[in-house]
Amino acid sequence: MLPAQGPRRLALYRSLRGLIESGQMKPGDKLPTTRDIAKRFGVSRGAAVAAYEMLVADGFAEARVGAGTYVAEAVPLVQAAPEAQAVVEAEVAAPLPGTLGCSTADETTLRIFRMLMNRHLTQPSARHFHYNDPAGSYALRVEVAAYLKAARGVVCEPDQVIMTAGTQQGLDLAVRTLLKPGDPVWIEDPCYAAARELFEGAGLSVTPVPVNGEGIDVASGIAARPEAKAVYVTPSHQYPLGVTLSMARRLALIDWARAANAYIIEDDYDSEFRFAGPPLSALQGIDGEGRVIYLGTFSKTLLPGFRFGYLVVPRHLRERVLTIRRLTDRFPSTLAEDALTEFLRDGHFSAHIKRARKRVRAARDVLVEALREGPFQVSAPEQGLHLVAELAPGADDVLLARQAREAGFGTKALSPLYQGQSGRRGLVIGFSGFPPEVLGAAARRFCSSLG
Repeated sequence: MLPAQGPRRLALYRSLRGLIESGQMKPGDKLPTTRDIAKRFGVSRGAAVAAYEMLVADGFAEARVGAGTYVAEAVPLVQAAPEAQAVVEAEVAAPLPGTLGCSTADETTLRIFRMLMNRHLTQPSARHFHYNDPAGSYALRVEVAAYLKAARGVVCEPDQVIMTAGTQQGLDLAVRTLLKPGDPVWIEDPCYAAARELFEGAGLSVTPVPVNGEGIDVASGIAARPEAKAVYVTPSHQYPLGVTLSMARRLALIDWARAANAYIIEDDYDSEFRFAGPPLSALQGIDGEGRVIYLGTFSKTLLPGFRFGYLVVPRHLRERVLTIRRLTDRFPSTLAEDALTEFLRDGHFSAHIKRARKRVRAARDVLVEALREGPFQVSAPEQGLHLVAELAPGADDVLLARQAREAGFGTKALSPLYQGQSGRRGLVIGFSGFPPEVLGAAARRFCSSLG
């Protein structure tokens, strides 16, 4: 049967060509007469004649005077494709209570963003219709620089700020700007797994440096690899242990970087969420010699789907970073930039942080209380959006993390985050993005399942 729609001559041509290409009609086979084929397929004889002429013209058939029309001796054969397995993409499941990396945006914040986005969609700027500055809009960088100066003690001007699609892109830009395969680098041990994977994927020679209650042990790093070209640190709230880098260690790290002509990649992870006393200023603010590249993000403070982070770079590295940025991601979303600029400029961000800090503190307290019903040593952290529930040495934290997920409680095992050997065991648990009662119920359900 031919398709019901479309010109009959084309439909007949495609049908006959398909039979020839698949080998069902073989080279040298005689085709039916145009009268017979027209009758068989219910088309006019004129359509049949036209279809045959097209087959001959395209080399699929040969017209022999006085003998009829035959399948050509040399035609391409199309192999029958094996039946393909349909790829079924599963829906992204909602995160379990306790899962790390969940945001704290509330209905007030979302309502304001809807208003700002709608305004810029209704009255779009001319900027939205051509390529933007790869560093991001100047207006947004002005607001980010002002915020970082006031809140984190970062010393920078708008031209040093480069907007990114989150911390991971910023880290990738920093690595490709500063380092080449084989270069030695320090990382914290334990460390943010995605950062470690990025360094190893870039072919760098990675040296894990132990972290204790004062943060990264600079003396151990110097003893192990004094010639390192860079170090990656999370000084405000170390991931995953949650400790803050002491001032003595900060000064020692900067002194080493200056002496070794090395760079410090500072990921200011969770710095906005401190619950007891003012946070220590960023490393970048006490550097003074352009040895620190500063990374930050709006993913944890607003929502990861917004995809906005930032780099603060020394001026002598700016053009190199922007060259790499242009080759990988031309520029940030201008529409979202304009909404975020107004959100920062009009004081909405500061108000949002105050609301979010209050909510996550309440969730933290409920979580700590619930976990104390289980076999954990746990205390309320003074900063950040996660905690570590410690286990006795030798406990199987990987197994417990799996059991937690089966009980509907999202956790991550601590021990796999170490690169070197460590007897420390525990569960890393987030308390952002979930109502306190939901988080507490999930933690108690898990503790009860342990017997």
